Amino acid sequence: MKVLVTSRSFGQVGTEALSVLEGAGIQMTRLVDDYTDEKFAETIPEYDALIIGAHKFPAEVMERCGRLQIIAKHGAGLDNIDLEAAKRLGITVTNVPATNANAVADLAVAHMLNLCRGVSAASWGVKNGVWKVYIGRDMYAKTLGLVGFGNIAKNVARRARGFSMKVLAYDPYITEVPEEFQDYVAIASLDEVCAKSDFVSVHVPLTDETRNMFDRKRLDMMKTGAFLINTSRGGIVEEQALFEVCKEGKLGGAALDVVETEPLPADSPLLTLSNIVVTPHIGMYSYEAVNAVSVTCAENVAKKLGGETPRFVVV
Repeated sequence: MKVLVTSRSFGQVGTEALSVLEGAGIQMTRLVDDYTDEKFAETIPEYDALIIGAHKFPAEVMERCGRLQIIAKHGAGLDNIDLEAAKRLGITVTNVPATNANAVADLAVAHMLNLCRGVSAASWGVKNGVWKVYIGRDMYAKTLGLVGFGNIAKNVARRARGFSMKVLAYDPYITEVPEEFQDYVAIASLDEVCAKSDFVSVHVPLTDETRNMFDRKRLDMMKTGAFLINTSRGGIVEEQALFEVCKEGKLGGAALDVVETEPLPADSPLLTLSNIVVTPHIGMYSYEAVNAVSVTCAENVAKKLGGETPRFVVV
């Protein structure tokens, strides 16, 4: 039995995940540093299992994978996998939800603090010989808007409570605030979240409904001087519109851990503004989260190839 690993971080911070595969008699091959779509398409039909990163797995490639039994996503997002094709072909797809919720929530709050206090902008100035006072804003007692109220967003809300923030949450699937949050979180419409929040943090998957959710019209609804943070998926925020509102001063700034094209092209206008911060999709990459996700992926592969039902089956 053989598993192909295309996730760069799988098994990189501990040996437990590798031991799970070895103990199950599963041979592992990495396709990471020399990954290309062409090489992946040529290689994957030879494997029984795949632990996949962020690259696309299109239907036309999947249809040639007669041996493939399981696609284990090293993370939560599934927009890079053709789920309909996998279902049709009888290939099990799993992901690892919630395990990285603390890591991503930490990053979202870090971006909020960075934006309002200008940490990276001020540091960059010092490194370039500019010693100048940067007058930021307090995060304390402001209003935080959460777009989506799943596991990650709930963890952001918990952290926001420590800053005495009022939290407005929009989620079309939630009509009542869970008891834990009733003292400081209120359910609101998306328009209300945008209009009333000093910080808006995005935590929804990329779907046909959420693509370009934050277009120019939506961004113009936000408070003047507000900050937008996206640690979910690229494509939810229309990047040209975001550039325009940050350049014009409509927004105080934005932080993106995800962009529509990754890596971000060197000529992207987002890189020209000091009030837009971009990180290279590092949300889940804490030691604790990477190790936990890797172990779950390895266990799911071992279970499936061993005739058992894995955890977190999506199709």
